[in-house]
Amino acid sequence: MKISFLPSFTKKFKKLEKSLQEEALEKIEFFKDPKNHKQLKVHKLHGELAGRYSFSVNYKFRIVFVYLSKSEAVLLAIGDHEIYDK
Repeated sequence: MKISFLPSFTKKFKKLEKSLQEEALEKIEFFKDPKNHKQLKVHKLHGELAGRYSFSVNYKFRIVFVYLSKSEAVLLAIGDHEIYDK
């Protein structure tokens, strides 16, 4: 799967602690293979975020994204559960 990033995602990512950045990069690599989506707890979001999806980096942090196609996704946001409030 091809992954791209919104500038706002990159900006938030750079503000994370180095260890969390490394963990997020590992999960993004893992996400590239759709077979791993169940393990990452990929799920569709509802309400104001309808049409978007999320997966877990760890117990606290999530990545919100949209599918452009079956083989391409754009990462929109990274953060704790507050990212769902936007």
